[in-house]
Amino acid sequence: MKKIIFLLVAIAFSVTVSAQEWQTDFETAKQISSKENHPIILVFQGSDWCAPCIKLDREIWSSDEFKNYAKNHFVMLQADFPRKKMNALPDEQQQKNNQLAEKYNKQGYFPFVVVLDKDGNVLGEAGYEKTSPTAYIKKLEAFVK
Repeated sequence: MKKIIFLLVAIAFSVTVSAQEWQTDFETAKQISSKENHPIILVFQGSDWCAPCIKLDREIWSSDEFKNYAKNHFVMLQADFPRKKMNALPDEQQQKNNQLAEKYNKQGYFPFVVVLDKDGNVLGEAGYEKTSPTAYIKKLEAFVK
């Protein structure tokens, strides 16, 4: 039993070490952005139903190139809108995501990427594109300059 628990802890730790560091709270993201002087990349996604969202995650967000760049240049903020009951978010988190959508994604586009400054002002918008992580980084950075 102890071996199984140790194995599960080791697996969980390895996943969190290699995973993109996503924030889910807007106020926390703004604090980090202000402290580190990095723009916020707010991503509206439907993680369990939106095919372009899943492609954007697989092709860009999960790439080593993007993750390595983002950790020193962006504050990543996720607003997920899963549809499957088993993936439902806690009510408090869903309410926070709904508030972000009311302010930044009134059209309800998915995926929708909004580049924000430390105060939450919109610098630019993007979506899914069949492109490389390098090209996507350049696109996001163009909004900041």
